[in-house]
Amino acid sequence: MLLSAIATARQAKRQAPVDRRSGLGLLLLALAATVATPANAHEIQNVRSLDIAVSGSIRQHCAMGSIGNMDFGNLERRGLGVETQVALDCNVPFTMTIKGARGGLTHTTMPNGQGPYSGVVPYSLAVEMPVRYPSRQTVSQSFNSRQLLAGGVISSNGGIATDGMVLAVELGQPSGEAGLLAGDYSETITITISPI
Repeated sequence: MLLSAIATARQAKRQAPVDRRSGLGLLLLALAATVATPANAHEIQNVRSLDIAVSGSIRQHCAMGSIGNMDFGNLERRGLGVETQVALDCNVPFTMTIKGARGGLTHTTMPNGQGPYSGVVPYSLAVEMPVRYPSRQTVSQSFNSRQLLAGGVISSNGGIATDGMVLAVELGQPSGEAGLLAGDYSETITITISPI
């Protein structure tokens, strides 16, 4: 319909000399008539429903806040432990792997100790994190330092994390007859989050 109106306007322009403004006016009049004309019934008689594809995406992310070093000071004291809140935000389900480099808080130069003195302080590490499925539940797991040599794994069980997590490290008793060898002790704990 629109093409025929344009063609009619062009033919009228060719047949008689017309002022440009009146030719433009004629084209606009033909165009307005086309727009105002309702669609023919046979063009829509079989349409009873329409499918409209709507799509979009959100980038997945998993991120943790930083954790300060845990300094226990004098290891001769008993019942030492530290608990800390850590920021954690994952908008997809995930697994968390926790590894300990030495399997204990270990003497820096003599990890096997010397004589009756031990060179290792065992520890336990506990993780507690709220996850959403969309309702909130808590996932918690505890590992001893020997288990962390191979790596401890925690799953969000299909949930996402938006409210952080709590890490707690508690020192155990050394195995040496005479206690601990004098010196400095250390351990490196690595936490890795992998989206599922």
